[in-house]
Amino acid sequence: MPDLAMSLNNLGTMLSEVGRRQEALETAAEAVEIRRRLAAENPTAYMPDLAMSLNNLGTMLSEVGRRQEALETAAEAVEIRRRLAAENPTAYMPDLASALNNLGNRLSEAGRWNQARSVSDESLRIYRQLAADVPYAHESDLVASLSNLAGLYLAAGDLGRAIPLYEQTLTDSIRILGEDHPMALFARNNLAGAYESAGDLGRAIPLYEQTLTDSIRILGEDHPDTLLARNNLAGAYESAGDLGRAIPLYEQTLTDRVRVLGEGHPATLTSRNNLAGAYESAGDLGRAIPLYEQTLTDSIRILGEGHPATLTSRNNLAGAYESAGDLGRAIPLYEQTLTDSIRILGEDHPTTLTSRNNLAHSRGRAPDKHVGLPTDS
Repeated sequence: MPDLAMSLNNLGTMLSEVGRRQEALETAAEAVEIRRRLAAENPTAYMPDLAMSLNNLGTMLSEVGRRQEALETAAEAVEIRRRLAAENPTAYMPDLASALNNLGNRLSEAGRWNQARSVSDESLRIYRQLAADVPYAHESDLVASLSNLAGLYLAAGDLGRAIPLYEQTLTDSIRILGEDHPMALFARNNLAGAYESAGDLGRAIPLYEQTLTDSIRILGEDHPDTLLARNNLAGAYESAGDLGRAIPLYEQTLTDRVRVLGEGHPATLTSRNNLAGAYESAGDLGRAIPLYEQTLTDSIRILGEGHPATLTSRNNLAGAYESAGDLGRAIPLYEQTLTDSIRILGEDHPTTLTSRNNLAHSRGRAPDKHVGLPTDS
């Protein structure tokens, strides 16, 4: 039975990586069920494994949009690992830091920014101590924790604190791991994203361009991270108003993601949404609307009605209908998006506030610019 649980845990991770998220969730849940029974019979032997499976299950619940359950599962993993670390700090403190990182992400997704930062700060303190004690074993974990904390500040709109942390993450990644390490590529991408969020495209675009060039050289044309780098560079060109360069990159990314990842992968849905948005920005609603319609249909089928990406997809289709002057189709979609956002995310979540604002705009004013699906970053 322990071997079966381990195999299920590993299978769930692999299914998640290829975008088969519902199957991944079911597999991870089965692993948790088995390990919970084993831990009840022999806590000393199996409680660490239960915590590991809970950690994974929390991530997979988040991927399918079940964010409250994801938060509760992540909190349980932290509770177990905190007890284990209290009994044996040397063995379990790194696991506690990892679980805290994950809990911080789940809290951030729920819009609970202050709690997310508090939890992530605790994780960072642990990693700082671990890296001071055993640098070769934990410096890369410290860098990842810095990046995670920066991401929480970015999600909360605190660019003044996010950008210096991302800059430090890139510097440390290069120093510890080297220019060509995938973590260094990831750090450069994230810093570019923070600059873009701050409106500093003069610094963002060269970093995105370097990330894409290096990703092609190091990882290859078809690596998922290379496809992500191309998508992000296209987004920066679009933000700069350079649709002549953005649209061909979006088109290439969508073609490659369909070929490499498949039609049903969440990243493919993101690419289709982004290309639709670029067509809309170019005034080509004849090409934008069918892509938005397909993205919404696929999001419902693959991710489910309640997934945050599905809410965003419905919002974007409503915006395109409004741009085309079709308020008869736009307003009901905006209304449904707002109702679902309140039910799933809560009254005060940023997505809910955007939905309310868009509905108000649709009743007499210009719509907001399309927004990106939250499955890419």
